[in-house]
Amino acid sequence: MLGQIKQTIKDEIKKALLKAGYELEADFEAGLENTKDVAHGDFATNAAMQLARVAKKNPRLVAEEIIEHLDKSAAKIEKAEIAGPGFINFFINKAVLTKVINQIMTEGDKYGRSQAGKGLKYNVEYVSANPTGDLHLGHARCAAIGDSVCSILEAAGYDVVQEYYVNDAGNQINNLVLSVYARYLETLGEEVEFPEDGYQGADIRGLGQELVEKYGDRFVNKFDEHYAELRELSLAFELGKIKKDLADFGVVFDVYVSEQSLYDNNLVSEAVALLEEAGYIYEQDGAKWLRSTDFGDDKDRVLKKSDGTFTYLTPDIANHIEKIRRGFDQLVNLWGADHHGYIPRMKAGLQALGHAENLLEVDIVQMVRLIKDGKEFKMSKRTGKAVTMRELVEDVGLDATRYFFASRSAESTMDFDLDLATKRSNENPVYYVQYAHARACTLLTRGAEQGFVPAELDEYAHLTHEKELDVIKRMGDFTAVIADAAVKRKPHLVVNYVHDLVSAFHSLYGAKKFIDSDDTEGTCERLALVRALRITISNALALIGVSAPESM
Repeated sequence: MLGQIKQTIKDEIKKALLKAGYELEADFEAGLENTKDVAHGDFATNAAMQLARVAKKNPRLVAEEIIEHLDKSAAKIEKAEIAGPGFINFFINKAVLTKVINQIMTEGDKYGRSQAGKGLKYNVEYVSANPTGDLHLGHARCAAIGDSVCSILEAAGYDVVQEYYVNDAGNQINNLVLSVYARYLETLGEEVEFPEDGYQGADIRGLGQELVEKYGDRFVNKFDEHYAELRELSLAFELGKIKKDLADFGVVFDVYVSEQSLYDNNLVSEAVALLEEAGYIYEQDGAKWLRSTDFGDDKDRVLKKSDGTFTYLTPDIANHIEKIRRGFDQLVNLWGADHHGYIPRMKAGLQALGHAENLLEVDIVQMVRLIKDGKEFKMSKRTGKAVTMRELVEDVGLDATRYFFASRSAESTMDFDLDLATKRSNENPVYYVQYAHARACTLLTRGAEQGFVPAELDEYAHLTHEKELDVIKRMGDFTAVIADAAVKRKPHLVVNYVHDLVSAFHSLYGAKKFIDSDDTEGTCERLALVRALRITISNALALIGVSAPESM
């Protein structure tokens, strides 16, 4: 509702400028912000100042021309006035502003959703950790951001498939099987030389013991004979553990794509053949090279080595070819910081086949540092090794973990303050937001106990306090915030939004009495605002995988 009003105002500003004879770019859009002081109207634009330099006019003169040609009735504007060096403040009919309360109460948990994405099909690949050990902090951050991105995209009307690419081919899997077999033999009392590049985790030791309990000495001295079975058991164990940890983290993937299946279905060789047919493969020193420099890579890349094996890049290209065949309009990958240099070569592989450069977009998720007592905290107290995702959730809770990871832009290195995340005070941002939801629930319960029912009115005549109107306008921005966060794939925009919204609510709570037995109509209207606020907070938190408690 308010989002539509704001967009209409922007459209009318553009029309007014065109009527006044200004030449505008096709994608020109006037900036429009909520005012900080209701005395200065409801919304303000700096459009006149945007154009003054190009037009070589005083910005106040441009502002006067905008107002002169503005269709106020189309934009529900009661008054427009010039302020300062050339800002224009717009005053909107309060009955129009408060309509968002009914909209929120009617739409409930669907409030904020839109069809901005027009059903475009997105494939979002993230985490994709090798199935050889536990998920750690980088995986946790990627999981939190990736899942939030997908939820936000879906809320904005995109058709999203969440994909996990399982690296179950190559030498690392052979090392996994050798490691499991060594622990299996050790459990049986055999003396074993542990593989030099083996995996030392406690989970590998546990699987070795599990194999003894289930199969006894069946595999002793029969490694080659049972290699395929041991490989399958090892992968199932490790991938099962990853899936459970992700599910406990609130992340469930739609599709798990096996790298090995690409080899088994001859798709890796087919990818090379397609690139050869397109004319972007050449042979040198017995190897097959992709001319990735033709597409901006810093050097050409080997796809097939002289010994006949493929590099890691080749099955990755094959996998992305398959994604395209599955009909996706946009491919998005979330990769760790160490994969930054991998982006141009992956894009080159697709561009060589005639696909647009931006068909694949890669968001880099930077590293995480744990901070405790003001110092970096690297090692688990239990294992002496790197802290796992599971341990982090156990220590600070799922909500705090998900909120903190979603609160920072993925491309920024993050310091995760363990002390702050566990504080039960307003210093802790997730506590601060959840407490606002609980406070809203408490107000609604108290109101019901005293016989007050949230009003559903055409006009909320008693909601005139500037802090009430501030909360209402912020709630009305929610749909637009989701659409913007979806386009930019930045969950922290939703986090920033809900934090600012509850800040406005806490400020209102300190300034206004919500339940007043001497003011029945005003109380019912304020409780309607509170009910709409509770819904908006809950919906925002759901997008980032955080709960909305009713009491704290």
